[in-house]
Amino acid sequence: MWQRFQQQCVDLVRRNPLRNPVRNLHRSHVIALAIASVCALTLGAAVSLVETGRDQPTDKALSESAIPETLGDAPDMRIETLTAIANGAPSADQSRARYLLALNAIETSQPNVAIDYLGDLDRDYPLLADWVLWQRARAQRALNEPEAERQTLEQLLDEYGDRPVAAEALYELGNGDTTNSDAWNTLLERFPTHPRAADAAMAQLTAIGFEKPAALPALRVLIRHHYRSDIVQWLDRAVTSHKAQLTPDDWQHIAFGYWEELEYRKAGLAYAQAPSNAQNRYRQARSLQIGGEQNGAIAAYRNAIATYPKAPETAMSLLYLSRLVPEKDAMALLDQAIANFPDQAAEALYDRALLLEKLNSKTSAQQAKQSILTQYGQSETAATLRWNNAKQAAKTGDAQKAIAWAQEIIDEQPDSQLAPEALFWIGKWQKKIGDPEAAKTTFTEVLRRYQWSYYAWRSAALLGWDVGDFTTVRDRISQIDPPMGRLALPAGSDALRELYALGLDRDAWSQWQVEFETVQTPSFEDQYTDGILRTAVGDYLDGLFMLSSLDQFDEPGDQTKFRDVHDSDSYWLALFPFPYRGVVTLAAQRRQLDPLFVIGLIRQESRFVSDIRSVADAVGLMQVLPSTAEWIAAEKGEAAPIDLVDPSDNVRLGTLYLQYVHEQWDNNSMLAVASYNAGPGNVEGWLDEFGLGDPDEFVEKIPFDETRGYVSSVLGNYWNYMRLYDPRVRSMLEAL
Repeated sequence: MWQRFQQQCVDLVRRNPLRNPVRNLHRSHVIALAIASVCALTLGAAVSLVETGRDQPTDKALSESAIPETLGDAPDMRIETLTAIANGAPSADQSRARYLLALNAIETSQPNVAIDYLGDLDRDYPLLADWVLWQRARAQRALNEPEAERQTLEQLLDEYGDRPVAAEALYELGNGDTTNSDAWNTLLERFPTHPRAADAAMAQLTAIGFEKPAALPALRVLIRHHYRSDIVQWLDRAVTSHKAQLTPDDWQHIAFGYWEELEYRKAGLAYAQAPSNAQNRYRQARSLQIGGEQNGAIAAYRNAIATYPKAPETAMSLLYLSRLVPEKDAMALLDQAIANFPDQAAEALYDRALLLEKLNSKTSAQQAKQSILTQYGQSETAATLRWNNAKQAAKTGDAQKAIAWAQEIIDEQPDSQLAPEALFWIGKWQKKIGDPEAAKTTFTEVLRRYQWSYYAWRSAALLGWDVGDFTTVRDRISQIDPPMGRLALPAGSDALRELYALGLDRDAWSQWQVEFETVQTPSFEDQYTDGILRTAVGDYLDGLFMLSSLDQFDEPGDQTKFRDVHDSDSYWLALFPFPYRGVVTLAAQRRQLDPLFVIGLIRQESRFVSDIRSVADAVGLMQVLPSTAEWIAAEKGEAAPIDLVDPSDNVRLGTLYLQYVHEQWDNNSMLAVASYNAGPGNVEGWLDEFGLGDPDEFVEKIPFDETRGYVSSVLGNYWNYMRLYDPRVRSMLEAL
């Protein structure tokens, strides 16, 4: 899983970040809403009546146990509140309350009640009039009134046939006539990206046989549904059974699907058949390179460079090709990148410097590095050079020089990824040279400027805040009281925004599948909306990736948008959700662990995907190896593993092992986290090699890149959960 995220980050096309698929989204009508937002929707409050996703049962009644325990009023009190609004004076909120009560009545097998609430609501609630008709048809089906249902569905198609929920009507009207349904054919043609189109296509393929020529239209629908967990097999079947009939547009969808699924060799071959443009030619070459087809990649890169010499993607083609060819050819390619692509010139100069060092031209290499600092001083490459110089100065004992180099990063590149680390170490070095007051000021500045970073937690700990330190994290138990709020959707129709504001996340997601027309080349707003909706329906793996990669959009306007988003608490709450709260809290309490620490580790291990497996066969939320689970259960006298895919079983044994490694290292959470990732034996070896001493320096010396990043990521996650969910920490930050 870690490798997947690394690869995705490496292979972002800077102007068009990868979009990754939602998987295993089962159709349900989830009743969720904010009481406060029904009463005053524009205030943006959000307290769900029922909040479900892949991590919780779906289709639960408002009174059932799927309701999160932290939501305040009892479900029956919320129903009472909604009923009072529904019976009040006509208003937008009255319409919302009636709609939500109707949905609840359908889900609790009270279709007559639903019909009463729906009544003429399509007239009073024009924003969701099409959805009102769909819910009326559902209620009529529950009442076993097929003719009334059919008439309502036809009314929906007559009046709102171009709206996404019409796909539901077409599916129901065609259900039962799999191969000859005019309704289903219309569905596939009009709404090919709606989840119902995939359902219809699957049914047709089952009836026809995927290898038959008549199956191609249905296959063409499926290859566009990249959120499906079985997408690769359908891409494979389209290629193997219908290769001669596939159009360039088909190949475009197939290539993109393979690219998304990290099937890079297949993606490269498919992109070769897709329409020729700069992005496709680049992705063809890059896919072949990652897929191990080096000769094919070299040829494809050369073709991309020759065909689209001035395209932004060509800069990356020049850089990657230079790393595949002999030094002499590489130097010419890098010179071409430096001359023609100023945005990538610093990176190309750095590669050139490395080549010169390899050729023993040290003076020329140093001149190239100096050019980066003087000509491209605000680039990320320049920040990397300055940081390397700072660390080298610190290693030789020259703290003043290290501070000077690190300060250049803060002055020249305050938004650099390295800036929080550089500023934190300025404070550490100030302490080392005997200036604790300056260090205190610097650590406070880290908290003010980079409060989302791991280094903000380290700064808070060194300032004496009650946030836990490496040796006291386990002793701290957070209060958990997150602020309420929902991100506003920056893209999509008013109806989509209404569905989302009401908490009807899965209905919003199905509508978004039709509205999202720029899947392969999303705008900033599109990707932001997609990320919000994916996390809302429980697709945290891909939703968090979409949200966290918004900084990859490099247009000046997009960078301004990202800075605004980055300052929003709601954005960070979306990035740090807390699914499985009951399971995690109970297990953490049993092991004397902070629940926020445990959920921070789960976020890093699995992105909350309960059935995920690593290449080493680690399973589930806490990525527990079956052999480790068996051993720790026997060692501690607990029940053996039952099903590590089950969240309760997985977290029970994962936290048991996390407790064990804490005990092994005298409750040092840094060593425990490192052991969780790399094993206690490796950690013991590192301690023997360079000792604990300064724990921050120990983290920096961890020789495994993955483990070094893992420690800072898990503890950084813990810090972000504290600053978002613990009101004590929030108040300390607000006081700065």
